[in-house]
Amino acid sequence: MSYVILDLEWNGSFSRSANRFVNEIIEFGAVKIDDELNITDEFSMLVKPRIGKRVSGKVRQLTKITTRELRENGSDFLSVAAAFSKFLGDATVMTWGTSDIHALIDNYSFHTGDYHIPFLRSYCDLQEFCERALGRYDEGNQMGLGTCAELIGMEYSEEDLHRAFADAYLSLECLKLLRDRYPLEASVLNAENEEFYSRMMFRIFFITDLRSPQIDRSQLKFRCDVCGKPAKRVKKWKLHNKNFTADFRCSSCGREFTGRISFKQKYDGVKVNKRIVEKAEKKQEEKTPEGESL
Repeated sequence: MSYVILDLEWNGSFSRSANRFVNEIIEFGAVKIDDELNITDEFSMLVKPRIGKRVSGKVRQLTKITTRELRENGSDFLSVAAAFSKFLGDATVMTWGTSDIHALIDNYSFHTGDYHIPFLRSYCDLQEFCERALGRYDEGNQMGLGTCAELIGMEYSEEDLHRAFADAYLSLECLKLLRDRYPLEASVLNAENEEFYSRMMFRIFFITDLRSPQIDRSQLKFRCDVCGKPAKRVKKWKLHNKNFTADFRCSSCGREFTGRISFKQKYDGVKVNKRIVEKAEKKQEEKTPEGESL
């Protein structure tokens, strides 16, 4: 089996014809590797923008890509995508996180009216793979590529990040060092069905109404972190920064504490994050305006 690690750079632009913002792709960078993770080929092309007339200052600062460079050396999106498809062949596409897949869906939808990515048959999220390999998988706190490199002791230059080919190469180095820690095959998804696109296009959101039927109200109960006995809620729930908080008192040892809980609706269901807030943290939060009482 062969893999292609793809990284994209894009420029946020507003399309008047589509009446929406589009993350317009301006660069493709990729490395092809075999089953032993040896590089067998490389790909790098610039995309001449159709929507944005200029590269934004932030994107130019991060990538060093200029408007003039795109105009002189770029090709139109569909031509670059076709060249990449030929380069890919039947390999599995890998990206760091799913944002590049979202950008591809966005660009294909704009250019063709169809959100399907024609060259994508199988897919692996390298960010999730590396998080699982490091035992740091947390749906609510995704790990950046630079952070991963630091955790496994890799040396890299910040100046090399935020260019498509350089990021693809750094992703490969992370994969090489972590492959033996977690089964890579378990992270590969079939991308030739609607379920894949439903998953990719699902918009994650926080549930901020305790009356929502998606909430399991048994999750609102807390146990004392000292004696482990059930605690009783003594004040109303308050909503603050998408988190619900309430004061509790242990019915056994009398310990008083604040419980915090949030509900994040993901494609596969609701992720619940709950913990006991320390007093110092609570006092810091009380300095900001209070949320809604529930």
